[in-house]
Amino acid sequence: MNTLQRILCVEDEADIQAVARMALELVGHFQVGVCSSGEEALREVRAFAPDLVLLDVMMPGMDGPTTLNALRELPGLQDLPVVFMTAKVQPSEVALYRSLGALDVIAKPFDPMTLSDQVRGIWEKHRG
Repeated sequence: MNTLQRILCVEDEADIQAVARMALELVGHFQVGVCSSGEEALREVRAFAPDLVLLDVMMPGMDGPTTLNALRELPGLQDLPVVFMTAKVQPSEVALYRSLGALDVIAKPFDPMTLSDQVRGIWEKHRG
């Protein structure tokens, strides 16, 4: 079983980026890359080589589902684990995101003190 070390956070709001990065680095001891858009994520994903992508659903330009579809089309990234982060967490919405290929959904606003544990729990459930 490979371990979760590198997380790419794709989020258009700078304050949420900062909180997520601090939570994942300081609490979870992960290496974190941050992208502000789906387009940037597609350009940076190979260089950063994440173990998992945390992907905001609602972003200007390419939204999360569109970004996920584009990631899936890149050679070698068909199985890259993706977790959506969104305030839209009605059961039907969560089911839709999972049907698109996301491992799971983390509700926003998230708790910075438990974000790393949430991510690790999703990883272990699907990779363990």
